[in-house]
Amino acid sequence: MPNATLDSPPEQRRKPDPIRPDWISKTLAGLLLGLGLGISCSGLLAALLTGMPLPVSGQLVMWLLPPIWLGTQALVYFFASGLRAWAWLGLANVLALGAWWLAHFWSLT
Repeated sequence: MPNATLDSPPEQRRKPDPIRPDWISKTLAGLLLGLGLGISCSGLLAALLTGMPLPVSGQLVMWLLPPIWLGTQALVYFFASGLRAWAWLGLANVLALGAWWLAHFWSLT
């Protein structure tokens, strides 16, 4: 079976899609906001695990950061644009920090 793209005239050959210009903004959103989200979620878990012994809760909190950060970095490319990645991850950071604030100050009272 002949290859249609190589056998067709040059004017009918389809050019490969160029690299999208927003991959840099998506990458930066995943790196920066993903780190912030991971730290916020780790802080939230630390605030919720106040009754657990420190060696155990410290390990749980410490090892929660890499999966969230790397998972965010891997999934950030599914956003339609870099702006949407920044907006949604920024909103997730605000919600995570708000939940941490509520859990932290609730545990103090």
